[in-house]
Amino acid sequence: MPEISRFYGIVIYMYFNEHPPAHFHAKYGSYWASVDIVTLKVSEGFLPRRAERLVLEWASARQQDLLENWNSLRTDFSFRTIEPLE
Repeated sequence: MPEISRFYGIVIYMYFNEHPPAHFHAKYGSYWASVDIVTLKVSEGFLPRRAERLVLEWASARQQDLLENWNSLRTDFSFRTIEPLE
């Protein structure tokens, strides 16, 4: 499970050869959520409100990078890290 980014105690990751729709996972302490990359909505799990807001802000600014990683991980198992939220 490649770590894509990390900021404010939140870890963003994706799995190799993951099932559609395009999504990523966010973990914050004992909380976790899956976030749809296209709609930028939590599709599974739960994050505290502040952590969810930070994750969605980060994803909105990096949506194209997330989609590129999604496609790379599914086809040739490669990925690159994405800049954290500043």
